[in-house]
Amino acid sequence: MQSEKFNKAILLFDEANSLDPNKEIFEGKEFPKELLYALRMTEQLNLFAPNSSEVLQLTVRCQHICRWESPRENYEMNKVGYLKWRRDLREFHAKKAETILAEVGYGEKIIEQVRFLLLKKELKKNAETQTLEDVICLVFLNYYFSKFSEKYSEEKLIDIIQKTWKKMSGKGHEAALKLNFSPDTFALITKALNS
Repeated sequence: MQSEKFNKAILLFDEANSLDPNKEIFEGKEFPKELLYALRMTEQLNLFAPNSSEVLQLTVRCQHICRWESPRENYEMNKVGYLKWRRDLREFHAKKAETILAEVGYGEKIIEQVRFLLLKKELKKNAETQTLEDVICLVFLNYYFSKFSEKYSEEKLIDIIQKTWKKMSGKGHEAALKLNFSPDTFALITKALNS
């Protein structure tokens, strides 16, 4: 059973993400985009690593918190601009999460651990950072990759798949190959992994 602090933090994360003006329809229902993403992250974590720590459970729920407040268009539309946007976003999400965690009564230790994960520190070395990255990649592949495939060339999509795959662990790869991909997407993934 989760603590009152945990439940309150999740509630406040979800309330913040409910303010997203961007909407997404899923199974006939409209959701604020980042709220739906957060729910998918928690669902995926529960499937992938059901015995995760409280810190990791908090982190997956706020990984994109209020992302719409820092749009990609505010940065140069090139690789340097993209990388700066991604770096700044991690810091932005960490600050938003820290404020909420402190408000509900979490101490410095938990807040610092959530911050550590949100900043993606020690990927491939730290087990929880790696689990977070696996969950992010699984959610992307499961729910968002097919939309990407409408916008980009096959060459670009193969590059995206290969970069995503590199970030994942062996356990993440196994879980990804069990996702319910369309035949076209599965063929593209197979091609990317064999290139």
